[in-house]
Amino acid sequence: MNINLTLIAQALAFAGLIWLIATFVWPPLLKAIEERQQKIAEGLAAADNSQRALAQAQEQVNDELKTARTKANEIIDQAHQRANQIVEQARTEAQAEAARHKAMVDAEIEASANRAREDLRRHVSMLAVTGAEKLLRREIDANAHKALLDELAAEI
Repeated sequence: MNINLTLIAQALAFAGLIWLIATFVWPPLLKAIEERQQKIAEGLAAADNSQRALAQAQEQVNDELKTARTKANEIIDQAHQRANQIVEQARTEAQAEAARHKAMVDAEIEASANRAREDLRRHVSMLAVTGAEKLLRREIDANAHKALLDELAAEI
Protein backbone atom coordinates (compact mmCIF):
# COMPACT_ATOMS: atom_id res chain seq x y z
CA MET A 1 0.00 0.00 0.00
CA ASN A 2 1.11 3.30 -0.87
CA ILE A 3 1.00 5.89 1.86
CA ASN A 4 0.49 8.73 -0.55
CA LEU A 5 -2.50 7.08 -2.05
CA THR A 6 -3.95 6.54 1.43
CA LEU A 7 -3.38 10.14 2.34
CA ILE A 8 -4.95 11.35 -0.88
CA ALA A 9 -7.93 9.04 -0.40
CA GLN A 10 -8.35 10.22 3.14
CA ALA A 11 -8.03 13.85 2.01
CA LEU A 12 -10.69 13.26 -0.69
CA ALA A 13 -12.96 11.54 1.84
CA PHE A 14 -12.44 14.39 4.25
CA ALA A 15 -13.17 16.96 1.53
CA GLY A 16 -16.32 15.04 0.60
CA LEU A 17 -17.39 14.96 4.20
CA ILE A 18 -16.79 18.72 4.49
CA TRP A 19 -18.77 19.26 1.28
CA LEU A 20 -21.66 17.10 2.58
CA ILE A 21 -21.66 18.88 5.94
CA ALA A 22 -21.42 22.32 4.28
CA THR A 23 -24.32 21.59 1.91
CA PHE A 24 -26.71 19.46 3.94
CA VAL A 25 -25.94 19.88 7.63
CA TRP A 26 -24.52 23.38 8.04
CA PRO A 27 -27.36 25.48 6.44
CA PRO A 28 -30.16 23.92 8.56
CA LEU A 29 -27.94 24.20 11.61
CA LEU A 30 -27.23 27.91 10.90
CA LYS A 31 -30.90 28.45 10.15
CA ALA A 32 -31.87 26.90 13.52
CA ILE A 33 -29.24 29.00 15.29
CA GLU A 34 -30.45 32.20 13.59
CA GLU A 35 -34.08 31.36 14.43
CA ARG A 36 -33.09 30.75 18.03
CA GLN A 37 -31.16 34.05 18.12
CA GLN A 38 -34.17 35.82 16.62
CA LYS A 39 -36.54 34.24 19.20
CA ILE A 40 -34.17 35.22 22.00
CA ALA A 41 -33.96 38.79 20.67
CA GLU A 42 -37.77 38.95 20.37
CA GLY A 43 -38.11 37.56 23.90
CA LEU A 44 -35.68 40.17 25.24
CA ALA A 45 -37.50 42.93 23.36
CA ALA A 46 -40.83 41.67 24.68
CA ALA A 47 -39.37 41.56 28.20
CA ASP A 48 -38.14 45.14 27.82
CA ASN A 49 -41.53 46.21 26.48
CA SER A 50 -43.33 44.45 29.29
CA GLN A 51 -41.02 46.07 31.85
CA ARG A 52 -41.75 49.48 30.33
CA ALA A 53 -45.47 48.69 30.26
CA LEU A 54 -45.27 47.51 33.88
CA ALA A 55 -43.52 50.74 34.87
CA GLN A 56 -46.16 52.79 33.04
CA ALA A 57 -48.94 50.75 34.64
CA GLN A 58 -47.34 51.25 38.05
CA GLU A 59 -47.17 55.00 37.42
CA GLN A 60 -50.81 55.02 36.34
CA VAL A 61 -51.75 53.04 39.44
CA ASN A 62 -49.85 55.49 41.63
CA ASP A 63 -51.54 58.43 39.89
CA GLU A 64 -54.96 56.83 40.29
CA LEU A 65 -54.22 56.09 43.94
CA LYS A 66 -53.21 59.72 44.50
CA THR A 67 -56.37 60.89 42.75
CA ALA A 68 -58.50 58.46 44.75
CA ARG A 69 -56.86 59.53 48.01
CA THR A 70 -57.41 63.17 47.13
CA LYS A 71 -61.05 62.54 46.32
CA ALA A 72 -61.46 60.46 49.47
CA ASN A 73 -59.96 63.26 51.55
CA GLU A 74 -62.27 65.76 49.87
CA ILE A 75 -65.27 63.53 50.56
CA ILE A 76 -64.17 63.11 54.18
CA ASP A 77 -63.73 66.88 54.54
CA GLN A 78 -67.16 67.45 53.03
CA ALA A 79 -68.63 64.85 55.39
CA HIS A 80 -67.00 66.57 58.36
CA GLN A 81 -68.30 69.93 57.20
CA ARG A 82 -71.80 68.50 56.72
CA ALA A 83 -71.65 66.83 60.13
CA ASN A 84 -70.60 70.13 61.69
CA GLN A 85 -73.45 71.88 59.87
CA ILE A 86 -75.92 69.26 61.09
CA VAL A 87 -74.61 69.57 64.65
CA GLU A 88 -74.76 73.36 64.47
CA GLN A 89 -78.26 73.24 63.00
CA ALA A 90 -79.38 70.81 65.70
CA ARG A 91 -77.81 73.03 68.35
CA THR A 92 -79.58 76.09 66.93
CA GLU A 93 -82.88 74.24 66.75
CA ALA A 94 -82.43 72.97 70.30
CA GLN A 95 -81.68 76.47 71.54
CA ALA A 96 -84.72 77.82 69.70
CA GLU A 97 -86.87 75.01 71.12
CA ALA A 98 -85.49 75.69 74.60
CA ALA A 99 -86.27 79.40 74.20
CA ARG A 100 -89.82 78.59 73.03
CA HIS A 101 -90.25 76.15 75.91
CA LYS A 102 -88.90 78.73 78.38
CA ALA A 103 -91.23 81.39 76.98
CA MET A 104 -94.14 78.98 77.22
CA VAL A 105 -93.20 78.08 80.80
CA ASP A 106 -92.74 81.76 81.66
CA ALA A 107 -96.18 82.51 80.19
CA GLU A 108 -97.64 79.61 82.15
CA ILE A 109 -95.96 80.82 85.34
CA GLU A 110 -97.25 84.34 84.66
CA ALA A 111 -100.75 82.99 84.05
CA SER A 112 -100.57 80.93 87.24
CA ALA A 113 -99.33 83.97 89.18
CA ASN A 114 -102.19 86.06 87.75
CA ARG A 115 -104.70 83.36 88.69
CA ALA A 116 -103.20 83.18 92.17
CA ARG A 117 -103.38 86.98 92.49
CA GLU A 118 -106.99 86.98 91.36
CA ASP A 119 -107.82 84.18 93.79
CA LEU A 120 -105.98 86.05 96.51
CA ARG A 121 -107.84 89.26 95.67
CA ARG A 122 -111.17 87.45 95.78
CA HIS A 123 -110.23 85.80 99.02
CA VAL A 124 -109.01 89.09 100.52
CA SER A 125 -112.15 90.86 99.35
CA MET A 126 -114.27 88.13 100.93
CA LEU A 127 -112.22 88.50 104.11
CA ALA A 128 -112.65 92.24 103.95
CA VAL A 129 -116.38 91.86 103.45
CA THR A 130 -116.54 89.39 106.31
CA GLY A 131 -114.46 91.69 108.49
CA ALA A 132 -116.55 94.70 107.56
CA GLU A 133 -119.69 92.69 108.25
CA LYS A 134 -118.43 91.84 111.66
CA LEU A 135 -117.48 95.43 112.25
CA LEU A 136 -120.80 96.79 111.17
CA ARG A 137 -122.67 93.83 112.62
CA ARG A 138 -124.85 93.68 109.71
CA GLU A 139 -124.69 91.80 106.46
CA ILE A 140 -123.31 93.49 103.40
CA ASP A 141 -124.82 92.20 100.17
CA ALA A 142 -121.93 91.15 97.87
CA ASN A 143 -124.11 91.27 94.75
CA ALA A 144 -125.35 94.76 95.52
CA HIS A 145 -121.89 96.11 96.20
CA LYS A 146 -120.01 94.15 93.47
CA ALA A 147 -118.54 97.29 91.89
CA LEU A 148 -117.24 98.43 95.26
CA LEU A 149 -115.78 95.00 95.98
CA ASP A 150 -114.09 94.82 92.56
CA GLU A 151 -112.56 98.25 93.17
CA LEU A 152 -111.36 97.06 96.59
CA ALA A 153 -109.88 93.88 95.07
CA ALA A 154 -108.10 95.94 92.40
CA GLU A 155 -106.57 98.19 95.04
CA ILE A 156 -105.37 95.20 97.04
